[in-house]
Order: sequence, then structure tokens, then C-alpha cells
Amino acid sequence: QVQLVESGGGLVQAGGSLRLSCAASGRVFSINRMGWYRQAPGKQRDLVAVATRDGSTNYADSVKGRFTISRDNAKNTVYLQMDSLKPEDTAVYYCIAVVVEDRGSVGNYWGQGTQVTVSP
Repeated sequence: QVQLVESGGGLVQAGGSLRLSCAASGRVFSINRMGWYRQAPGKQRDLVAVATRDGSTNYADSVKGRFTISRDNAKNTVYLQMDSLKPEDTAVYYCIAVVVEDRGSVGNYWGQGTQVTVSP
């Protein structure tokens, strides 16, 4: 099995910054894609940013220029630096990882979610 543990959420004023972290552990051989989704109350879960193992990244239009995703492949960890936060960024942020397990199978794993609240 594979576990994803997130940290770094919280309450911040508009214009502030937060940094989320997500570490994978367990039967991890390698991680292809690793990134973040978010879900606001009453809305669907949407992609925020994703990074491949070779460093390619993709961002939602709404966060381009404000959020930066990065990975530490040696630590099986992904980070999301969130700057210039807006109230509309308020959501539960979920980490996702496409993991190649040590037995050779590939699976999608989700973290438990971390709340980010941005006050006006």
C-alpha cells in the first residue's frame, strides 16, 4: 500500500502565502505524476497543478503566475507554493500521486485533504 500525507494548510489573509507539502510512503518504486487538486464547498474537485517526474508542470489557468509546484523525487514529496492568495482559492486541497509500486503495479493515490482558507 501507499500513503500520502499532506501538511501546510491553514488560514491566511488575501495576498498572503502558504506552502503545502505531500509525502508518499509505503510500497513506492517511483512516482510518475504528482500534484494537487482542490474542492470548494458545493463544487467539483478540480486540478490545481501537476508535475511529472522529469519536471514538466501544468497549472490551472486560475493559479498561473501565483502558484508554483515542485518535487523532490528523492523524498517522494511534492510541494505547492501558493502566493498572492485570493478568497476564491479557499478549498480543501488534495494531493494525488500516480505511483509505480514495488510489485510493478500502477495506482492512483489521494491524500486526506488539507483545508486552505483565505479571508478577504
